[in-house]
Order: sequence, then C-alpha cells, then structure tokens
Amino acid sequence: MTPRANNLATAASLQPEAVTQVKQGRAAHPISIVNRPYADVLGVRVEALNMAMALAHIQSALAAHRKGYVCMAGVHGIMEAQRHPEVRRAFANAFLSLPDGMPTVWVGRSQGMSWMQRVAGPDLMLEVFARRELAGFTHFLYGGKPGVAQMLSDNLTRRFPWARVVGTYTPPFRELTLSEEQHLARTVRRVKPSIIWVGISSPRQEMFMHRYLPMLDTTLMFGVGAAFDFHTGRISDCADWIKRAGLQWLHRLVQDPRHLLWRYARNNPAFVWRIALQMLGVGKPSMADPLDSVREKQPWLCESTFDS
Repeated sequence: MTPRANNLATAASLQPEAVTQVKQGRAAHPISIVNRPYADVLGVRVEALNMAMALAHIQSALAAHRKGYVCMAGVHGIMEAQRHPEVRRAFANAFLSLPDGMPTVWVGRSQGMSWMQRVAGPDLMLEVFARRELAGFTHFLYGGKPGVAQMLSDNLTRRFPWARVVGTYTPPFRELTLSEEQHLARTVRRVKPSIIWVGISSPRQEMFMHRYLPMLDTTLMFGVGAAFDFHTGRISDCADWIKRAGLQWLHRLVQDPRHLLWRYARNNPAFVWRIALQMLGVGKPSMADPLDSVREKQPWLCESTFDS
C-alpha cells in the first residue's frame, strides 16, 4: 500500500468526528499510536500532526509516566537515517518523530495529510514550558557548550516562573566514558526530572536518547538541537514567513556558514532527488514501516493509553 493510501485508510478507520478533528487540527485527545496517520519520508515515520496535537500526546505520556523520546525529523536527520542503520533505529524507536521542517510537512501533505503542520524543536520547547497545565512536571537540560545550559535554565525560568528546571549537564563533544555515564545516571536519579531536553545536534541526540533512555530516571526525552542556542540568543530566529517558505536553513546558513555549508550542500539536493523518486514510485523503495519492527520492544506502541 502506498503512503497516501495507507494514511487515507487510517483516517477512514477512525470515527467520523475524530477524522474531522484531525483534519481541522483540533483533536481533543491523542489517537492511539497504532492508528495515528503518518508521513513516510524516505522510510522514516513522521507524525502527521500539528503543535496542539503533539502537545496532547506529550501531556498524556507525562501524566501516565510512560517513558519515551521525541525526535525532530528534519532533512538532515532523515538523510543521516539513509546512511546509518543506528540512526534509522533511533527514529524507529521514538515515541514521536515530529515534522521539524517544512519539507517533511510538504511530503506529508502530498500523501493526504492536509492538516499536517511544522512542529519545530525550539517552538515545542517554549510551548511545553509555557503550558500552566504542565507546570507540575520538571525539566533537566543536557547539552550546549559550557555555560549554555545554565544560561538557558535562567532564561526559561525567568520567562516562565512556574517552570522548574532541576538540573543541567554539559557533556563533552564525544561519547561519554563509563564513569561519565555513571555520573550522569546518578545526577538524573537524584533529581528525577519528568523531561530531559537534549541539545547536542542531530543525529547524535537521536542516538543518545535511544541508548540512554533505559538508563535514566526520567519519563520523556526531547532532542531539540539548536533550541539551546536559539533560546540563549546565540542564534537569531527568523520571521515566520521564512519558516513557512522552507527557507530557515538559509537563514541559519548565513549565520554559521563554516559549520553548515557542507551539511546543506550534501543533504538538501540529495533529499529533493530521493523524495522525487519516492513520489514517482521509482528507485530504491522506502524502508518498511518501523512500527511493526519495534512494537514488542516498546510497550507504549501496543497499548491504548492514547486512545481518544
């Protein structure tokens, strides 16, 4: 079944009112993950939702204390998933893979998900902190250069006084040693945060969450990449119309060409080419639906905790 046909069949299987709510982007309660429509973006499952729907899933998981991690699926991460099996596994095992950029949204809409909208990591982070109904959950910040995580904590708690940041950790720019892993686990166990925000860039953060979620005493982990730099003023944001046009990458490239030029030159043309082949139904077929391969390993994928 093609991705578009699969999504239309999924929508048809839902109750009429639920279909209307999804299409209008106002679903009051999350739909079961087994039935949730998604975009197949080069074999990576990207949730077909908007910000309100993503927040509903997040709130339900936090309330139920169901462990999981949330990936931001952008062009760079998806292209890394084509090259590295461990990145594919990280995306496949995520509780949510959200449409971080407009290219993933456009692919989803071409597959029948007309209500799909961009849910970017920095925006989602602010929304979670801003929600008064989530004020009872605590936060831990992992990532950034020395001093950035603490600066981010200060900025967020000043902006949202009801939010509680219970710890920060600045990792080295390499794999953690065994002693560092143990120190991190002890630190997290002591403060027991509801959420760990991971800002170490893609695809390192996806692989980090996939590996460390079972070791850390927390409920949800979010890979939000540049959010640490956005919300401390190290990177300036762009206008909404630039984001909607899918040109935020260009705005970031102008600010940091030394680090981003090779990434964009390598990934953007290849992504457009492969998506064109996928839409035409030619070339290498996309990866199999990852849900089937991880359902036994991830209990929340099987249960109806998120049923509407």
